[in-house]
Amino acid sequence: MTSLFDPARIGDIPIANRIVMAPLTRNRAGAGLAPTDLMVAYYRQRASAGLIVTEAAQVMPEGQGYIDTPGIHTPAQVAGWKTVTDAVHAEGGRIVIQLWHVGRISHVSLQPNGRAPLSSTDRNAHSKVFTKDGFVSTSTPRALLTDELPGIVEAYRRAARCAIDAGFDGVEVHAANGYLIDQFLRDSINDRTDRYGGSIENRTRLLVEVLTAVVGEIGAGRTGVRLSPVTPSNGAGQDSDPQALFNHAVERLAPLKLAFLHVVEGQTGGPRDVAPFDYEALRTRYKAGHAEGAWMVNNGYNRLMAMEVVASGAADLVAFGRPFVGNPDLVRRLKEDKPLASLNPKLLYGGGAEGYIDYPAL
Repeated sequence: MTSLFDPARIGDIPIANRIVMAPLTRNRAGAGLAPTDLMVAYYRQRASAGLIVTEAAQVMPEGQGYIDTPGIHTPAQVAGWKTVTDAVHAEGGRIVIQLWHVGRISHVSLQPNGRAPLSSTDRNAHSKVFTKDGFVSTSTPRALLTDELPGIVEAYRRAARCAIDAGFDGVEVHAANGYLIDQFLRDSINDRTDRYGGSIENRTRLLVEVLTAVVGEIGAGRTGVRLSPVTPSNGAGQDSDPQALFNHAVERLAPLKLAFLHVVEGQTGGPRDVAPFDYEALRTRYKAGHAEGAWMVNNGYNRLMAMEVVASGAADLVAFGRPFVGNPDLVRRLKEDKPLASLNPKLLYGGGAEGYIDYPAL
């Protein structure tokens, strides 16, 4: 029987255990939105995870939606991330970067020249973003023109190349949580009438084009993707038929032979049963087309749940988010069944070392 603590190989990436550090936005990037020494220490402390998925990093300036989130599209950002990957590798860890475009989840103060954010639609998300003035309402977006979408795909491809240049073991394309790619997937947001709107085939087009471009640049064995079929995060209303939508999405992704597919079950950071969805049916469809592709589950897993889901074969990897904030040695605590420390929620977003690298290990 497979154990949560057994080593594995996901695509081209060997990992020491099946515990993944989920992406966690912490808003501590420095000048030029490049990683800092503080971020190096933070990720080094957590290198015992089988795999680290970094906080989301924008693939282009227009992809930013919150203050002080790092990018992965300039030489300075690549150099900064290289200090992070070197530190994690020195500790024996593996690390991939999450590639991000927030779409309409942004504010004009964060956009180049104060322009409107870009999306599949021109409708406001009526959500909140973190700026220099604290949490403010999202700005009304502009719908991307059809002929602009190849440029978006190209931004992801370039960012993937930057990630490999920065020493990452791979990338995870963020297609979840109501951000840009999810804004194209869901008919609750996507109101387009071109070849990227309307049918499920059309709405999954951008997702497949982005993953195809990234795979073509860095290889399938170093590429993963994150999906969240029913999370209502960031003003993302439920699709009219999420099961059909995401069944089709994973069937189109399976032939790409990705290293892993990361699924948020339920509401990101909230209830697992926020809306009906058959995740096992989704996994079955994906595995039918890519039996060796790693299936990563996420959201609200405790030690027992994680051990059982891996032992049963219903998942290959389990991602933990907030537990990794207060427990840099989460893997050891889970293995030895030790108590978990709590985090300080007031220090999650922005700031310095406090609430970031000062949580003690056992």
